[in-house]
Amino acid sequence: MYSARTLEGYLGKAAAQFPVLLLTGARQVGKTTLLRHLGGSQRTCVSLDDPLVLRLAREDPALFMQRFPAPVLIDEIQYAPQLLPYIKMAVDADRRPGSFWLTGSQQFHLMRNASESLAGRVAVLHLLGLSRRESVGHGAAHKPFLPTASFFAERARKADTLALKDLYTLIWKGSFPALTLNAVDRDLFLGSYVRTYLQRDVRDLAQVGDEMAFLRFLRASAARTGQLLNISELARDADVSPVTGKKWLSILEASGLVYLLEPYFTNVTRRMVKAPKLYFLDTGLAAYLTEWSSPDTLEAGAMSGPILETWIMGELLKSWLHNGLRPPFYYYRDRDQKEIDLLIIQDGTVFPLEIKKTASPDKRDIRHFAVLEKLGMPVGMGGVICLADQALPLDKTAWSVPASWI
Repeated sequence: MYSARTLEGYLGKAAAQFPVLLLTGARQVGKTTLLRHLGGSQRTCVSLDDPLVLRLAREDPALFMQRFPAPVLIDEIQYAPQLLPYIKMAVDADRRPGSFWLTGSQQFHLMRNASESLAGRVAVLHLLGLSRRESVGHGAAHKPFLPTASFFAERARKADTLALKDLYTLIWKGSFPALTLNAVDRDLFLGSYVRTYLQRDVRDLAQVGDEMAFLRFLRASAARTGQLLNISELARDADVSPVTGKKWLSILEASGLVYLLEPYFTNVTRRMVKAPKLYFLDTGLAAYLTEWSSPDTLEAGAMSGPILETWIMGELLKSWLHNGLRPPFYYYRDRDQKEIDLLIIQDGTVFPLEIKKTASPDKRDIRHFAVLEKLGMPVGMGGVICLADQALPLDKTAWSVPASWI
């Protein structure tokens, strides 16, 4: 079963302009399915997960290029970076748009090699798991989230609701298309996912020798989703050194498993906290790694608030990334413990947002928005993304925003 992805429109534009298209993202988020859907029968598809094909790509890339001429889709290109110089030569000989479509699930190898070999020739896009709007068939109309008057007017016309139990079922299952669109056993799928990730990406590509220690680190990271990152504490919980913890966190980020939300600060706001916040990009994987056995126990447990914030952050990221845009996202926190969960800075205007597990937000939830006056930039409409059924004004500058609206 295929569900239309928001990124389809931007992918079409990029493929019509660039000879090489590189789609990155974590394993199983639907990269290959999306490109196969767009490429149709006119494009050869070859996977480097095939050992024989991979051997040919590594040992004789020139012959590989002859065997699989453009237009071609090469899946998991990170396994054979030897191909990139040959793709460059082919593109320099014929700059026809859309000749080479590549996918990759390990950005830290892939991006370095691609930027060196294909500079000026490649469009790089990033895919996350299915957004909720994609999963219900509204992916094509999913615009970047921004709490403006036009956004509220549009959503009010197409409003839907999401019961608490249904919301936490979505969070517990996660956003991998195989789980969202098919009748697949969640624990079997995610267990296999973690084993494949440890074996193929962590051991083989990242050259991490101690898989069990890395699994401890992965679980400790999942337990801290939605929290301020303290790499020393995280490393201590996984029983590794801070240096190793920092290296392994970069692997998780490059694998598309976590997102680091940076703080916003300027010379005017030097007293602000400068550590990033850590978010897992798939809440189902985070819940699996932290061993929550059902949506009900997850909703009632200690991770209920942070996992909701993580899911909302993921949906907001998808609304921007799947439109081909870099999310201009930051958070605010100063030494006086005044914190704002999310700042979206667009066209010189800052839009403040709080994320709360409540159905009845009030002015107390937006009390810290006033600190933004010292940033010296216009402050746009703010909001509290929450469990309310409808959007209502909290004051002249902020609204409650139902989680089902994002």
